[in-house]
Amino acid sequence: MGITARGAGLLAAAALLLGAGLRFAYPELTLLGAAAGLAVGYALATAAWRPRLAVSRHADPDRVTRGEPATMTLTVRNAGRLRSANLLAEDRCGPTTVPVPLLRLRPGRDTEVQYNVPTSRRGVVPVGPLRVTRRDPLGLVCLARPYGGTVPVWVHPRVHPLTATPTGAGRSLDGRVDGVPHGSITFDSLREYVVGDELRRVHWRTSARVGELMVRENVDTSLPRLVVLLDNRAAAHPDRVDGVAESFESACEAAASVVTAAHRADLPVTLLLVAPEASGLPDTDPPPGTPDTTAPADAATTLPGGGGPLDRLAAVELATGDGATALRTATSRLRQDRLGDTLVVLTGPGGRADLGLVGALRGAYPSVVVGVLGAREPSAAPATGPVVLDAADGAAFAAEWDGIRRW
Repeated sequence: MGITARGAGLLAAAALLLGAGLRFAYPELTLLGAAAGLAVGYALATAAWRPRLAVSRHADPDRVTRGEPATMTLTVRNAGRLRSANLLAEDRCGPTTVPVPLLRLRPGRDTEVQYNVPTSRRGVVPVGPLRVTRRDPLGLVCLARPYGGTVPVWVHPRVHPLTATPTGAGRSLDGRVDGVPHGSITFDSLREYVVGDELRRVHWRTSARVGELMVRENVDTSLPRLVVLLDNRAAAHPDRVDGVAESFESACEAAASVVTAAHRADLPVTLLLVAPEASGLPDTDPPPGTPDTTAPADAATTLPGGGGPLDRLAAVELATGDGATALRTATSRLRQDRLGDTLVVLTGPGGRADLGLVGALRGAYPSVVVGVLGAREPSAAPATGPVVLDAADGAAFAAEWDGIRRW
């Protein structure tokens, strides 16, 4: 509750008038001071009344690609028995506010407001809560209260179509490696029979030896698995335009393009970040992964619903701190875990100096592709031999990607 300048002045005048009237025995001053004090008290009581408002909102859609339209529909219903007089309301939409008409809203009636959500930038746009301000008729007291919750609108990075995808690797005992576009089925282990298993998968010789039915477990060991490492270090994206690192925005577009292409090709994919991501997400289900962001986010199961890795790419921000340590930690984990056979590293102009550290992962990943986004000049490929793609933006990266002949 806040007293306006007019209310503060009237309250001070009431104190002075009452003090002077009582001190010098002037009943007129005492009467004026009491009237001023009563006016402030009436204003406090009027503004303290809390109107009963039911607020609901709906985003259509709540997940969009950068630049696509998104509309928010806000409905405010007067659930009380009194008319909502002297109410001013505004809805928060990202960094801006939208006025909502509530004056003279009758009991049981509602008002609806539609407005566009800004989607010109990638990110998570918080919409709400509704801020309702109540004033007394004299303008002495002003009280603002929040109504309703916050609804996030996820603005995903643009997705550029990629036609080329990595092939599998069929490895023979003599060390030869052959390209296998669709993978191959290989025996992996034995397990106990479960009702519903096919009898043709029963390994009868082992079953006879152990005295119970054992079933063969096969695994597609040569199915291509992609690992996308997004460099979200501030040092890797030093250039800013109006406070925005365009190279990082392009890297997010490249990551979204690779993840979406892998999903469409039914290939497993893991999305990782170099630096730990800050907890800047709204109060919704968090994206899969541990705080060090090394857990996989499988696009094959999360992309159709519009969430998962794309939501993560919408919420990710540049991380400050010791970028060199973060990169060494990320590459060390990648070398130990060996999460796939094709590693795609997406960085900015500031990450050129670290290409040697990335190239050292060739021992753990047969195929390593490095995308330098926001590049204005070619990068020198390390001697270890990863493919280096210099691209000005996400669209140029997609063209360079489809031009790779090493798939």
